[in-house]
Amino acid sequence: MSSMQETPLATLSAQPRDVFVAQLAGIFEHSPWIPERAWAARPFASIDALHAAMLAVLDAASAEEKLGLIRAHPELAGKEAAAGTLTAASTGEQRGAGLDQCSADELARLRQLNAAYQARFGFPFVIAVKGLSRYQIMDAVETRLAHDVQTEFQTCLTEIGKIARFRLDALLA
Repeated sequence: MSSMQETPLATLSAQPRDVFVAQLAGIFEHSPWIPERAWAARPFASIDALHAAMLAVLDAASAEEKLGLIRAHPELAGKEAAAGTLTAASTGEQRGAGLDQCSADELARLRQLNAAYQARFGFPFVIAVKGLSRYQIMDAVETRLAHDVQTEFQTCLTEIGKIARFRLDALLA
């Protein structure tokens, strides 16, 4: 046995598929198929390598799978937040952006923006909220409402990749 202490990533890389998938199940919202497919690329030399393998799985996924992943994300300050049914990761992320502190007017504006976005694109607005204020988030929804569907679909997937990286760092760093 080496005298070097094993990193959380090395431990994770050595796990059987079901354990690996269970430990990474929350990285992509309600989408364990991503770590399940990325498992084959083990061992991972770095968090960057694991993230890249997971993004490669996402990139290779069908349009239907990608849409399902986007639709697995909750609305920001939406009904899941109000009902307390968000995942722990989503709850922390939304709280970190101050979305749990919206005034009644801000909440009404955000819900109206969410509804307009959903009606225009057919999927929820997704953004990596870490480091953003609730005002920046609302402005982003307004800006992105002007996009075409394909641009916005790709933007959501890019944001999901950022969310996954933040979650991997929180889990393994």
